[in-house]
Amino acid sequence: MSKIGNVMESEIAEIPVVFQNLLDNPTQFSDLANLLNKSEIKSVLVLARGTSDNAAHFLKYLIETKLGLPVGLTSPSSVTIYKTKLNLKNTLVVAISQSGQSTDLIEYAKAAQTSGALLVAMTNDESSPLAKSADFHISLLAGKELAVAATKSYAAQLLCSLLLVQTWLGDGATLTSIISEADRLVSDENLVTKAIAAAKFRDGEIVVLGRGFSYPNAREAALKIQETSKISVQGLSIADYMHGPISALTAKTLVFIMAPKNFPLSSLKDDLAKIRSNSPKIIWIGSGELALPTEIVISGSDCGSEIYESIVDSIALQRFALEFARKNGLDPDSPAGLSKVTLTI
Repeated sequence: MSKIGNVMESEIAEIPVVFQNLLDNPTQFSDLANLLNKSEIKSVLVLARGTSDNAAHFLKYLIETKLGLPVGLTSPSSVTIYKTKLNLKNTLVVAISQSGQSTDLIEYAKAAQTSGALLVAMTNDESSPLAKSADFHISLLAGKELAVAATKSYAAQLLCSLLLVQTWLGDGATLTSIISEADRLVSDENLVTKAIAAAKFRDGEIVVLGRGFSYPNAREAALKIQETSKISVQGLSIADYMHGPISALTAKTLVFIMAPKNFPLSSLKDDLAKIRSNSPKIIWIGSGELALPTEIVISGSDCGSEIYESIVDSIALQRFALEFARKNGLDPDSPAGLSKVTLTI
């Protein structure tokens, strides 16, 4: 008899292959870079929902830090509900969606094109309405994703975002460490064992914190735990957390801290002291350099780059969500009340 969550488990295991597929198909990124370099792009908007919206935050950080262009996240309801006439001349709109079928994304994308924007779609289905309507399509090359909780498609969106920006810049840096470290993480049967043993179902508040390139993973970890274990979880920037939500922190709170191994850990020390003063249970994902002996570390990747590690460490957060749901007797492949494609209007 198969275990619950087998589909999600198998799709996480496919991530290194998906990464290799993307690296083996550079033409789609070089063709797009040629198009972008011929365009007078002055700003960028990213259009997405759900898991793809978390990947959108990663792309936002990449473009802002590497290209210096202003990047915003769209509000699809400005078009679908309020019927706003957009003015997006010299704007690149990147629509990110696993299925390419979300109704509100399609409607906003069409309005953006009509207003003068260049539309790039990043989907896992080149025949989807969003892919077909775009000026340029980037394929995630992840193969069919069956589990409701997205895993390999999210990891592919992160890597596609990096490849898009690197190629746009003309940066030919090798990414082989991403493949080797992804292989290592998916092969580690005990990757999250200690963390699962320490985490209790509905024992108290769960908060996932990140900063910079790890912030998208903090949001995604919170979403994955919510989807698969049916409990409320917050995924926040550490900076935002210190501006108010920390007031709810107690000794019963389980705090995850996303800390890639090449993240500037010194930036966490003051905030960490304030968090620890409330004696919560802390689980680190990535580096354990700042962890106390009483704190648990899910050791992440070591790619020599915070950006690369943030991509690969998505595997660790997915594995935790999978095994936590199993511990709680829930099927992460088919969470109650959710479907694979959400047709928001």
